[in-house]
Amino acid sequence: MTPDARPAGPATAPPPPPSDAVAPPPVRPTPLARRRGFDAQAHVAPEHRRPKPPVEKERRSVPRPPKNLEELDIPIGLIEDIFMRRLLGQKQSSTSDMANDLALSLSVVHEVADRLRDKNLLEYLGLDGRDYRFTLTESGHKATNERFKVSMYAGQVPVSLTDYEQVVEAHRKRPPLNRESTEGVMRDLIMPRRLIDKLGAAMLNDGAVFIYGPPGTGKTSMAERIGEVSADWVLVPRCIEVDGNVVVVFDPSIHKPVEQPAGLDPRWVACERPFVIVGGELNMGMLELNHDPVTGVYSAPKQLLANNGILVIDDFGRQLVSPDEILNRWIVPLSRDIDFLKLANGTTFTTPFAVKLIVSSNLDPNSLGDEAFLRRLRNKVYVGACSEKEFDEILRMAADKSTVKLTDSSMDDLREVALENVGALRPYIAVDFCDLMTGICEYEKRPMVMDRQMIDDIADLYFVSETDDLGKTRHDCLAGAEMLPEELGRSMFEK
Repeated sequence: MTPDARPAGPATAPPPPPSDAVAPPPVRPTPLARRRGFDAQAHVAPEHRRPKPPVEKERRSVPRPPKNLEELDIPIGLIEDIFMRRLLGQKQSSTSDMANDLALSLSVVHEVADRLRDKNLLEYLGLDGRDYRFTLTESGHKATNERFKVSMYAGQVPVSLTDYEQVVEAHRKRPPLNRESTEGVMRDLIMPRRLIDKLGAAMLNDGAVFIYGPPGTGKTSMAERIGEVSADWVLVPRCIEVDGNVVVVFDPSIHKPVEQPAGLDPRWVACERPFVIVGGELNMGMLELNHDPVTGVYSAPKQLLANNGILVIDDFGRQLVSPDEILNRWIVPLSRDIDFLKLANGTTFTTPFAVKLIVSSNLDPNSLGDEAFLRRLRNKVYVGACSEKEFDEILRMAADKSTVKLTDSSMDDLREVALENVGALRPYIAVDFCDLMTGICEYEKRPMVMDRQMIDDIADLYFVSETDDLGKTRHDCLAGAEMLPEELGRSMFEK
């Protein structure tokens, strides 16, 4: 060891860096066991993006970086394993680099390094400025390689499950919904006030919300907008520790970081309230812990990712699993505000369930289940076809966005075509017809004017033909020698 190396023995350990602030008293929310009892009634059912409102900055207590191993409240052996795996990959490291890599304070890094040195698993190489540098010993290399067989995780140190429960409970709150705020986030959607009021009230009630109605009426758009009412932030852990295992929670595709509060424990990330949406791809495995046998790490299920936010199950009834099986999975979480998860070794544990569940479907509710099934969907919001006035306004907005010029008869003509082919006025028809004009006008070098001929041409391209003579249609397409070049190109474009 070089003369300036860190000498052995705890008596020579440098003092921990001074704290920049005194941590406030920890939040002590009501324990999970005191939440609504098991006998509580379970009420299971429970599209253009706009810039989100700025995230509100508010003063609130945040977790501070632990000053010692005891305050981490997770197994010391797990911390040492993560430390050694990280060091093995880097060959050498320093106290400040390791603190940054593992999201730990310098005092905790010093404490872990000293413990490993005392076990002859780590050796100090000397000072680099004010930083101590270290590496694994030969024994440390062997021990770490053995630990890699159990888990390959070498990232930020997880938070304890107890700390996670307390933080989720501290950030749990009802959305600030009223008629004014709900109309505000829905202002770019053309919909009647009565429908807005029904959705707002349903979001404030206990249990899940069931949004149903024919396809293309804006159900998904409504669910997305309602999630924008809460403009505050919540804390999301990078990962949590359960029975010595690591469960990764933070997902950058879902959790959107905001400006981080001063003094926040870096193992937590301040984010917008999460909004998670799943559709026909949903399977029961996505609602359970996913264990990677190669890395030994667990990934969190969808409901855990959505804690303190909204989880939307879109296209409900079109999943490979039955609707009844999916809803049965939510009976206990919705009634008790807790969820039961299981590790690969069979250990079962509980996590907070602070999720507003929204179920959206364009199927007949009576085809999804029996009367008992529908009773669980207590908050039901029907979204039907739009009125003529609403349809015309949607067409006008879509035309403005797509630089489409409307004629005096565009609205009447498109309504006639929509009713003839669909039987009702659906918002998506107005939007899609404006979008599809681009290809036709570019190909045929026609002006972006929605006259009756253009509407009929788009209808031929858009709606499914009712003819049964598909062979004749293919024959016509192949008989290009008898067509003019313009007609041949148009025929192929439409098919």
